[in-house]
Amino acid sequence: MRKFNDSLPLKLLRTRDKLMGYFRPLFLQYELTEQQWRVLRALYEYKELEPSQLAEYCNILTPSMTGILNRLEQAGHIYKRKGSEDRRRFVVGMTAPARDLFDDLSPEVEKCYDKMRADIGNDKVDELSELLDQVLERLDSLED
Repeated sequence: MRKFNDSLPLKLLRTRDKLMGYFRPLFLQYELTEQQWRVLRALYEYKELEPSQLAEYCNILTPSMTGILNRLEQAGHIYKRKGSEDRRRFVVGMTAPARDLFDDLSPEVEKCYDKMRADIGNDKVDELSELLDQVLERLDSLED
């Protein structure tokens, strides 16, 4: 068996944790978690989504998504409304204040990316991103 530190999933987790270190302090200033930010990013781009779609897009387990959505709703960042086709289902969208928050926070997030790229190197970040895209595409094709 390979050595503990040679585990690819562990390396990916450690890398993710270190990369998120660039963003966590900013999110904490705005009283957001990483997961809440992912949800807001998805809603900013897609406008309204069902919770199951959000869970898939944001790579968050459905049971966890319920709590995240409840906290975002309590903070006034999202609204929930019944679906137009199936009244038993609901969709989630961003409130106007949350859109303003997103607009304010986005340039700061880009500064975090700039710092990360400066520390790691643009070429390495681009190379890693492309390699991860290729691996994901390959793994997705195996599921079909």
